[in-house]
Amino acid sequence: MKKSITKPAQSSPEDLCACRNHSRTYAAHRKDLQRMILEASGLSELFKALSDETRTRILFLLSAGELCVCDLAELLEMSLPAVSHHLRFLRLMHLVGHHKEGKQVFYRLADDHVLQLIRVAQEHFAEGREDEP
Repeated sequence: MKKSITKPAQSSPEDLCACRNHSRTYAAHRKDLQRMILEASGLSELFKALSDETRTRILFLLSAGELCVCDLAELLEMSLPAVSHHLRFLRLMHLVGHHKEGKQVFYRLADDHVLQLIRVAQEHFAEGREDEP
């Protein structure tokens, strides 16, 4: 005899939440909060780009100013192809820009927003370390 497979019934948010009194933020801004979820989809890609330590180091070095691929490879003690691979990803994410002078390619942070991300992250990291005994 075949067993019938039934799909679970769709749960409403009310069924999932044990509380009956939602926060004021939820009650007042439910629709806006739902829109925010959609807007956050691209943010995870940005944080993915920043989650790699080598890419973070590259961005941190570029926060000091423009550098060529050779300089980055030497500072990071990495091969040129490895650094180029990371730079290509950062370019696709619009975090770095570049220009060529002859055969050399120079990289820089794409804009002030990227510099602000680096500085805020650095400040946040330093705050956490100050609190340690």
